[in-house]
Amino acid sequence: MTRLDRLFALTSLLSGRAPVNLSRRRFLLSAAGATAGSLVLGIGLPVAGRAQDAAPEIAPGTRVPAFIEIRPDGTIRLLSPFNEGGQGIFTAMAQIVGEELDADPAGFTVENAPAGEDYLVVNGQMRITGGSMSVRTSYDTMRRLGALTRRLLLEAAATRLDVPVDDLTTEPGEIVHAASGRRLGYGEVAGDALDLPVPDPDSVTLKDPADFRWIGKPLARVDIRDKSTGKAVYAIDTKVEDMVHAAVQHAPRLGLTVGTIANEAEVAAMPGVISIHRLTGAVAVVSERWWTARKAVEALEVDWAEPEPDTDPLVRYMPADFSTEAFAERLASEPGEGTTAESEDIVETAFDAAETVVEATYHSQFLNHAQLEPPSTVARFNDDGSLELWMPNQAPEQFRDVIAGITGLEADRIAIHSPILGGFFGRHFLYPEANPFPQAIQLARETGRPVKVIWSREEEFLRDPLRPMAAVRFRGALDAEGMPVALEAISACEGPTEGIWGRNPETLDPTALEGLTGKAYAIPNRRIAQLYVENPTMLAYWRSVGNSMNDFFYETFLDELADAGGQDPFELRLHLLAGNERLTTLLRSVADLSGGWKRGPFTAEDGSRRARGIGMASPFGSETAAIAEVSIRDGEVVVHDVWEAIDPGSIVNPAIIEAQVNSAVALGLSQVLLEETAYENGMPVARNFDMYPILTPDRMPRVHTTIVESGAPMGGVGEPGLPPVPPAVANAVSALTGQRIRRMPLSRYTFEA
Repeated sequence: MTRLDRLFALTSLLSGRAPVNLSRRRFLLSAAGATAGSLVLGIGLPVAGRAQDAAPEIAPGTRVPAFIEIRPDGTIRLLSPFNEGGQGIFTAMAQIVGEELDADPAGFTVENAPAGEDYLVVNGQMRITGGSMSVRTSYDTMRRLGALTRRLLLEAAATRLDVPVDDLTTEPGEIVHAASGRRLGYGEVAGDALDLPVPDPDSVTLKDPADFRWIGKPLARVDIRDKSTGKAVYAIDTKVEDMVHAAVQHAPRLGLTVGTIANEAEVAAMPGVISIHRLTGAVAVVSERWWTARKAVEALEVDWAEPEPDTDPLVRYMPADFSTEAFAERLASEPGEGTTAESEDIVETAFDAAETVVEATYHSQFLNHAQLEPPSTVARFNDDGSLELWMPNQAPEQFRDVIAGITGLEADRIAIHSPILGGFFGRHFLYPEANPFPQAIQLARETGRPVKVIWSREEEFLRDPLRPMAAVRFRGALDAEGMPVALEAISACEGPTEGIWGRNPETLDPTALEGLTGKAYAIPNRRIAQLYVENPTMLAYWRSVGNSMNDFFYETFLDELADAGGQDPFELRLHLLAGNERLTTLLRSVADLSGGWKRGPFTAEDGSRRARGIGMASPFGSETAAIAEVSIRDGEVVVHDVWEAIDPGSIVNPAIIEAQVNSAVALGLSQVLLEETAYENGMPVARNFDMYPILTPDRMPRVHTTIVESGAPMGGVGEPGLPPVPPAVANAVSALTGQRIRRMPLSRYTFEA
């Protein structure tokens, strides 16, 4: 049984039925409003009839009416295949589509698209909002979608004006017949376009990038006004008629089950309590008000039972004696050489011949996502038996198919509403035991009413799946000139992907080692390996995934090698990147941005002693380099400035990239300076932000960003800004204090200036 199978077994609603794929035609009927709770596109471009009949095998991303509605007043509604969670994707999608449609993106209303095969635009095969994949994997598809829409409007206008279509051009929002001076607004002909067949996607010609009007420009965000004025609606804000609220109390340790409830009758009699329910590893109270439900559920005295001996061994169980300190020691001392992911056969020979060998063990910590909006789900069974859910998610089709499995409903009887996300950092994927939607479905069925489940912050910190812990044993060999000639890194860890979906002993989880593997530095003999050690916690993706910790390991050890060999770390990187024009340019760009490389220590104008450190990373198809300047105040690290260069190949909106770098710097600093999820006695020490400090505004440094467009294939921008920041800070602190930093967070250390 896989972990996905386990999710199927979360509730008593199990039917054992396999998910059923939603057919295109049924989706189109749904899109036209034929099914309760479905998306209604209203007027606009074709939703049925000749267009679909003529092209039954349209690829995802080419069915115009699934994405675009043009209203009579010319305003445009775009259904984004990717969820907006602060990363600016709504604006980027409007820019890309608007560029080829020839419509001002500022006039777009952008909403999240429903679940459906038309939206599987990530390389034409899948859809997730994550992995910094949204723009780079759909860029061409979304451009072609805009071009197809424009072509339909031109053909409709040609008929209306009785002129050849080739005589028409467009200006933003208008079709122009230059010979007669006649003009038609897009909204005037959208109704005519409704009856036209969608052209062959390959028949449209995309614009020459030299003619771009909006792509590449720092356009204002289309979602900022609603977010700034409180109009934005998140999942936690969802309201439906006759809805009741539910609060839950989870078992204190993962894997425990509900035993007896000593005061059940007493709590059931509390004012406002409607009902008490037993869930998988949790209890719930339903009330007309969430606060009433929460106070009642917290009052329940539950005798939590240890799992039965025949419990599925794949179900995660948290031992009562587990502590992160002991687990860190185990990771560091785990015997074995691991499974090789990247190697040169002569690595041991290189160590034998080395002038100097440097060895060190580095650590990373568990991390919570700590997003602003706690998880919630509203579930409603409609009178016709269909099911609607409002839930934060990064992959609606995955959720829909799993819900079909646990409810026995056909997939097209399930409507997934995906409100914008109040922060996510990887939190809202399909994680076993870490999503409230099975609870909401069970409670909606048992109460017969729509139910909203909200996890309190305390319940979220208890059940949030975590960024894994790891310990990496390094060996580095230097020649007589102090240059690295061999490097070995053995990471004792469990990767997040194998933590979620189950381990395949025949393969390695690339997310466990990314940031250690694939480094561009010309170190001739190297071996990168994973030593699998299962975590007792649930695991998850965290912003920049494996790169968030592995680039810290690699880049700080590289500085350690530089010091051992008497090399300047910046010059060493230049040396190891010789012949790599792209990364050499990037490295020089960040140095230029900072006013020229200087490591220090040096005395700043305010009299403080400071130093600078550098880190580089190659995550998600982009290249990044950061320099951080630090000092020590009252034993703590102060980060004054971060300079970061990012090369995503080509760009859509430089203002969004700069904003993403700023937020990535903030989260990277929060990780390296403060954040750590600690466990004692099998339970997390922190159950809210009072015990889980994050970076506060007064500790945010000045951030300086430069974008380098190398012309390489487009990379991501949401996550690449983070990985070079922790090593840049740690290397700066080591340069300033002489104290080698091998573990995050730095709040573990006491420093002297």
